[in-house]
Amino acid sequence: MEDCGSITEKVFSNGDVYVGSFKAMLPHGKGKYTWSDGSVYDGCWEEGKMTGEGRLIWPSGASYEGDFSGGYLHGFGVFNGSDGSIYRGVWRMNTQHGIGRKQYQSSDVYDGCWKEGVREGSGRYAWSNGNMYIGNWKDGKMCGRGVMKWFDGDLFDGFWLNGLRHGSGCYRFADGSYYFGGWTKGLKDGQGMFYPAGSKHHPLRGCSDGKNEKRKKQLSNISSANSESVKPKVKRTFSDRISSSLLKGSGSISVRTMSQGEDTALDESSRDILACDSSSALSQSSRDDKTDLLETGSVACEREYTQGVLMKERIINISRLSRKSKQRLKFHAKEVKRKSCVSFLEARRSYYLMLNLQLGIRYSVGKITPVPIREVRQSDFGDQARIKMYFPRKGSQFTPSHHSVDFYWKDYCPMVFRYLRELFKLDAADYMMSICGDDGLRELSSPGKSGSLFYLSRDDRFVIKTLKKSELKVLLRMLPDYYKHVKEHDNTLITKFFGVHRISLKRGKKVRFVVMGNMFCTELRIHRRYDLKGSSHGRFTKKDRIDETTTLKDLDLTYEFHMDKLLREALFKQLSLDCSFLESQNIIDYSLLLGLHFRAPDNLISLLEPPDSLHKVETNPDHVEGGIYQGELSIPPRGLILVTHEPSSVSNTPGPHARGSTLRAMSVGDQEVDLLLPGTGRLRVQLGVNMPAQANQKVMQDESASVQVELFEVYDVVLYLGIIDILQDYNMKKKLEHTYKSLQFDPLSISAVDPKTYSKRFLNFLDKVFPVEP
Repeated sequence: MEDCGSITEKVFSNGDVYVGSFKAMLPHGKGKYTWSDGSVYDGCWEEGKMTGEGRLIWPSGASYEGDFSGGYLHGFGVFNGSDGSIYRGVWRMNTQHGIGRKQYQSSDVYDGCWKEGVREGSGRYAWSNGNMYIGNWKDGKMCGRGVMKWFDGDLFDGFWLNGLRHGSGCYRFADGSYYFGGWTKGLKDGQGMFYPAGSKHHPLRGCSDGKNEKRKKQLSNISSANSESVKPKVKRTFSDRISSSLLKGSGSISVRTMSQGEDTALDESSRDILACDSSSALSQSSRDDKTDLLETGSVACEREYTQGVLMKERIINISRLSRKSKQRLKFHAKEVKRKSCVSFLEARRSYYLMLNLQLGIRYSVGKITPVPIREVRQSDFGDQARIKMYFPRKGSQFTPSHHSVDFYWKDYCPMVFRYLRELFKLDAADYMMSICGDDGLRELSSPGKSGSLFYLSRDDRFVIKTLKKSELKVLLRMLPDYYKHVKEHDNTLITKFFGVHRISLKRGKKVRFVVMGNMFCTELRIHRRYDLKGSSHGRFTKKDRIDETTTLKDLDLTYEFHMDKLLREALFKQLSLDCSFLESQNIIDYSLLLGLHFRAPDNLISLLEPPDSLHKVETNPDHVEGGIYQGELSIPPRGLILVTHEPSSVSNTPGPHARGSTLRAMSVGDQEVDLLLPGTGRLRVQLGVNMPAQANQKVMQDESASVQVELFEVYDVVLYLGIIDILQDYNMKKKLEHTYKSLQFDPLSISAVDPKTYSKRFLNFLDKVFPVEP
């Protein structure tokens, strides 16, 4: 046995060569490893894993120099691609994740935040032709608030979605004219105001470009400083064993950045839209008839667009307006600029309600957080356990001034929800920043028939749902038992509730909200989602309405999921406990929300991608370089491996959807397990989170086959699941029985059963979905 620190050369049976220090027959310390395919790693090792500083070179010419941890590119490092691109920044488990700077082959440069290999967060993108965007990104596309400046001098400051202008904003033309209004998918839509060049009254009069330039300079400095100097500390991890195959696999990384083709598409779409905007200057007839008015610099045009087409136009002589009318006009322009992308009720009321919700949550959490920790009391659940506050627009002794309308705020059982957030290991500051940040909230289409509206927080961590008054009563009635249940069962699969609130506008409708954890805020992409009730009555989705974001139903599910025996036992033990709790609360009509991430063979990738996906990149075997596809990640045939849990190798951040302790698996000797996804990362397995399984799908046979044999396609999948829609009381359902009498229900109809029967059928259905291994 060689001593640690001695330099030894060892040739492996597969042709790999290692020269360096050993410890117990494993590379440890400094050493150089050369694979038979020509890949070379020269750097630090720790018990057989590349850990510390080092340099990795692939046969294609691609190279990485920087930090490694546990065999992964992890920390700060510089990656030089074989195509000439250079990334300098932070990595997490072989993927660009954090602050970084990338220079593309085309000379385009991006400075800013990355998440799982794509641009996400704040950042600056400079095209080689002189165009520049500074603002927010999502999934590699401009999304949220941002400023785009074109090389010819035009500038847009407003909201974006999927790389297109979407929402409210201000467009400044190179000649000095301005347009304030709304856009939908890159086209002007709705009402707006156009101020010709030289106008004396447009809202930005007197505001130089200094603010915009200052904002760009600050973001540029921050991004550059971080990308050059930030070098986070890397936790050193230990592994129990190593094989030559894993050593070789550790050289495979994922570079899931936007391809050059996508960057070009973004640029071209921006130019197309710019051409459309330029063409929307004053119509020829307006110029002919009203040239004199325009030259005075005291006019504006009130316009209305429908999908980019100018429908109405009215010339307004601002110099002749009354003072009151001018103030209304100025407020209109400011309001258009401040509006978020949220759409709730009518346009103006939607902005007010979302702003009110953010103001109220910030006030309530800030007020309750300093209260010393104590036990939850019975009085914390009562009718008097409310925070009530009036928010006048001009502000008061207790509330700040704001740009919304006067409103009344009510926060239900604030102490209870404070302790629930602490039970779920949720930091109060993170909670407020996620919901009350500048980016606002995004509206989702309702996946059910309840009529409720759903919103996502800016970072996807929280779902906000509007409640009916009856649902609010059910939640408050069951809150004491719910608190007790989640305190006793930290693995519970029942929806996590973080707060319940009500907004009342003067002479307006009362709107109730509940804040919940988003179980699909995951590190992996969700390819399919299902809402399962154990019923067949109307539980299907029309094929022409299905895409990757569609929530499918019971009859759409064509898979059986086979799991490790101990994982399945843990799942059904908790499902039984949760259903018993809901049964005791007289709850009915709840669902199991199931999300699937496929780790499938290459020939299934096209089926998992939506047909119109802008991120889809054709993979060519000739472009495989050291385990990297230049574009989309290649999914290996064996996509899941269960390994012994290593706390230092996985993220222990609770998250809004995480469930309790790490689970045990029989396949690794009844030990706590992590899920290893080759080429992607390592994840902690919890109940309902990162749960591995095999999905069996029955294959249709050719009717002409002489012998009929049951055929199945088998895919590795990662499951995410939880129980949702738990606010339907059976007694309320019973009051509507007369509605159902004229309907013909099948044997598994939801509305025709009591809570006990419902929970039994619900579990029986899931028992077939997750069958016991023979």
